[in-house]
Amino acid sequence: MTDTATELELTVSRHIKAPREKLFDAWLDPEMLARFMLPGPDMSVPEATADARVGGRFRIVMRAGENDLPHEGTYKVIDRPNRLAFTWESPFSTREDSTVTIDFSESGGGTDITLHHVRFENEEMRDNHEGGWTRILAALEAIA
Repeated sequence: MTDTATELELTVSRHIKAPREKLFDAWLDPEMLARFMLPGPDMSVPEATADARVGGRFRIVMRAGENDLPHEGTYKVIDRPNRLAFTWESPFSTREDSTVTIDFSESGGGTDITLHHVRFENEEMRDNHEGGWTRILAALEAIA
């Protein structure tokens, strides 16, 4: 029997006209995280922390209306400015082995970002995350 959750994954890509070092560092800086980790309209991030080292943890509280949605994880790879990987623990991603890997490559005077997220409980969770990550990369581009 196949574990469907292990097969559910998504990839979101975006080209951003900014140096990859700047974009990479934004993912490790709590002040920057608070500015772009916005997966939906009318959301804010009242709290963001990051212990930016392999094995270190981050916490991002996303606020939608009056609801606080805590997101946490552990950094697995920090290869500046090439690759960042971390676990993803949230109310909408309940698998302990849910992992996000982000690759940064120079291209056309900017940076190609490819975000790959694996391990979802079901297709609805995956699809919701795909929309969220797409909006997050757009918000990153807007502040870059």
